[in-house]
Amino acid sequence: MEKNDFTKKEKKKKAAKGPNQRLRHRTAVLIVLILVIGFGAIVARLGYLTTIQSGKLQQAAVEQQLMDRKLPAKRGTIYDSNGKVLAESASVWQVVMSPANIDTDKQREAVASGLSEILGLDKADLLEKTKQNSYYVVVKRKIESDTRTKILELIDKLKKDYDCSDYAVQLQDDYKRYYPNNDLASNVIGFTGSDEQGLEGIEYEYDTYLKGTAGRIVTAKNSIGTEMPFQYEQNVAAKDGNNLYLTIDSTIQSICEKYMAQGIIDNDVLNKGVCILMDVNTGAILAMVTANGYDLNNPYQLSDEEQKKIDALPENEQDAAESAALSAMWRNKAVADTYEPGSVFKMCTASMVLEEGLVNLDTSTFYCAGSMTIADADPIHCHNLAGHGTQSFTEAIVNSCNPAFMQMGQLLGINKYTQYYKAFGFADKTGIDLPGEADDQFFTDMDEVDLAVGSFGQNFKITPIQMITACAAVANGGYVLQPYVVSKITDSDGNVVKTVEKTVKRQAVSKETSDKMNEILEYNTSTAGSTSGYVAGYRVAGKTGTSEKKGGEIISNYKEDYIASFCGYAPADDPQVAMLVFFDTPNGASYYGSQVASPVFINIMTEVLPYLDIKTSYSDDELEYVDVYAGSYVGLSVSEATANAENDGFTVTVKGDGDNVISQIPAPSSQIPSGGNIVLYTDEASTAEKVTVPYLVGYSVSEVNAVASAYGLNVSLVGAASGSVVSTSQDIAEGTMVSEGSLITVTFSSSVSVND
Repeated sequence: MEKNDFTKKEKKKKAAKGPNQRLRHRTAVLIVLILVIGFGAIVARLGYLTTIQSGKLQQAAVEQQLMDRKLPAKRGTIYDSNGKVLAESASVWQVVMSPANIDTDKQREAVASGLSEILGLDKADLLEKTKQNSYYVVVKRKIESDTRTKILELIDKLKKDYDCSDYAVQLQDDYKRYYPNNDLASNVIGFTGSDEQGLEGIEYEYDTYLKGTAGRIVTAKNSIGTEMPFQYEQNVAAKDGNNLYLTIDSTIQSICEKYMAQGIIDNDVLNKGVCILMDVNTGAILAMVTANGYDLNNPYQLSDEEQKKIDALPENEQDAAESAALSAMWRNKAVADTYEPGSVFKMCTASMVLEEGLVNLDTSTFYCAGSMTIADADPIHCHNLAGHGTQSFTEAIVNSCNPAFMQMGQLLGINKYTQYYKAFGFADKTGIDLPGEADDQFFTDMDEVDLAVGSFGQNFKITPIQMITACAAVANGGYVLQPYVVSKITDSDGNVVKTVEKTVKRQAVSKETSDKMNEILEYNTSTAGSTSGYVAGYRVAGKTGTSEKKGGEIISNYKEDYIASFCGYAPADDPQVAMLVFFDTPNGASYYGSQVASPVFINIMTEVLPYLDIKTSYSDDELEYVDVYAGSYVGLSVSEATANAENDGFTVTVKGDGDNVISQIPAPSSQIPSGGNIVLYTDEASTAEKVTVPYLVGYSVSEVNAVASAYGLNVSLVGAASGSVVSTSQDIAEGTMVSEGSLITVTFSSSVSVND
């Protein structure tokens, strides 16, 4: 009984133990699986973080521990072709403070008060900044040297009187862009923004070269994100930008800007003007003017007249109007605007028919009845409504006869005309290294009427830079060159990084055709005189142009708005430089290129050609008016000085009662006309004598000389001095008091109205 009972108990015990063991076994297996999976996931995650995500996590860790600030690089200098500075970055400074190093309210008050007084900033705002939990707060950038001196004095005072840390207020190097010549070549050079990035012109186009590489200040941060003191900084020096040397000659640029500005005034030009002077053998741009420019040191300052217009608008329209006005002011019309070239394009059409052998200089003729009808279109008129009759090829060019050029267009045909249009470079951008170059606007589906008007430069649009490039090709043997304004790039140590040489794109016409056109276009200027760019002493070739502006609101007093232009080059027998002058919407006494643009061309070339040492070739008539250099007669006795001056070919006037010459007018080495008057002063009292400048406009050459001589003044003649010419301007105004013998420059233009 006892044994059975024991057996039963054992069975019950085993029965109870079996399930418990299985449960424990399962539990153990589950725990092992959990541990394996859990640790496996952790290991996998660690592997992912340490391999795939390692770089990103390291960067995040660095960013949590370090703060990186930029050190400005000095922007490269821009020079003209002679090494004169056109744009440079000068040292300025930025004021920074370290609020974490300012311990007491008394120190904070002193810092805020001192900086507010010197920098003209709000004291309350500065006081709040002194309470920031930071070791670096920028207070003001780009302070000048006089302000820097005051800040240094404040720093010393804070240390001595308030026991401030060396790091409480500091100065750090910075740079500011300066333009020594203010508005000279402004639309070419452009300007920079507040952070020294290029925004317009060369500054924008070559920003990558100019800006350099910024340096770095790496600062440690503590566990709560506050910058550590300055002793934990590490500096990486900035690398200065490269320097640019332009093809622009600042002297030539100044001459062009001077006469373009006067042309704007004299002709009441409503929409600016353009002048481009190019080396025909290289494509280098010696001058490029959009008249009138703007002050590069104050590029956001509009003219008083423009600002008044904006201020008169409703307030909600002023911002947009100001933005549009600034864009127009900065715009470089020489590359960014298109225009109808008009008759200056005839030099290209004439070159086309010569190159194709479609005309003979000796036998070909063209008839003009005053107009010509193409297909069923309305008659297209010549400027000479009575007609030129039968004329030779050369006469047709000199007469600027539209019907003759329409006949040349018919000889060419649409395909050949289009082929040469492309060959001269009008269908493509020139590739000049300036921003914003526009595309041409040619006929979309050219027909016979389009060919007719296109042959004399109407109803299609090109850019001024395209026109001067084509003109250079006509002059230089037919080679279309790529124009450029940067000739060389150097690093901050003067090592050459890049040089630019001429790029020949193609030969549009042969040298034989070019030589013939040089002869014809020189004949044009010599026979038409001042109306076609005649410059005394130089062999100039060129062509006038007057083109209608199609479309848009008429803003001038004429029935249509016009562009008056002149395009020419010199010397005709060995072309060196070409120049395009055009004025957009003249509103004065005339709108013809011969009356508006040609005189400006003459004035500029009269100064530029001698400056470039271009050889002279005076006729006998011209020699009478050639300027010569005055000798030095100061210090000599009256008799000796008089004899020397007369031997030099001058007349002499002696002033005063002294025995020796103490001064003279004109000064030694001044250029005055041959046979001009030298005034010799022999005592101090006589030097105070003055004469009044008379009115010298509206007279012939002989009349101007007679009036000036009566006042004891010398006259320098600019423009054509022969033929039917009349004085149009004088450089010293009527009524001005000057010394006797002073030189007055008088400009002459043709008195005969010539239509282009």
